[in-house]
Formats: sequence, C-alpha cells, structure tokens
Amino acid sequence: MGIFDGIMGNASEISVAEIQRDFVKILAENEKIDKAYKLVRDLFIFTNKRLILVDKQGVTGKKVEYHSIPYKSITHFSIETAGSFDLDAELKIWISGNALPLQKQFNKSLNIYELQSVLAEYVLK
Repeated sequence: MGIFDGIMGNASEISVAEIQRDFVKILAENEKIDKAYKLVRDLFIFTNKRLILVDKQGVTGKKVEYHSIPYKSITHFSIETAGSFDLDAELKIWISGNALPLQKQFNKSLNIYELQSVLAEYVLK
C-alpha cells in the first residue's frame, strides 16, 4: 500500500500468510483467514466464519479493538466501482440493528469484484 493510498483512506489487500500467525489467538477452532485488507494501521479480515475489524488505537497502536461481525448479521451489502475520474472503490455493509452501513474505501488497484465475491460466498450460505 502506498503512502498516498493511506492518506486518502484507501485500503489494500495484504497477504494472508503475513497476518495468519498474528491472529491465531483470536480465531475460533477450524476458522481460517481467507482475505485481509489494511487501511493505514487498521485491518479488516474475512474468515470462513466472520468479518473481523481490527482498530489500532492511540499513538503507538498498542491498544487494539477486535470487532467481530458474524456473516448471518449482515443484511445486505453493495460495492461501488472506481470510475475514470474516481480514485477509489467502496464497500458498504449493512448490519442488522444498525441503520447506517459500515463503509470502507479501497484503492483502484484492488479487485472490488473479488472482495464482493468473498463476502457473497459467506453471507449467502
């Protein structure tokens, strides 16, 4: 991920192998990471059981919040592709009990269709 993407608030895909060992302690038995995306210091991780949002807080980032969203709680979602003059793609996820969607932006190089496919695979089971 480039510094420009980080400043603009865009997320980029990161290697699953790179973060797998760091998250062993929060994964359930038989849970595996399928996709992971980084936004400056924060992460959002798609596993075979849930979506995990990792929010690193403070100057040092030592304080970390792990927010788990079971796929069954996702009522619907949408993607918006990057256009000719648009620098980013966007994912919106509506969670039951919340009126406003969770929104994440991705840089133009990310395959937003692949991300949507991963989410659809788990939400539509």
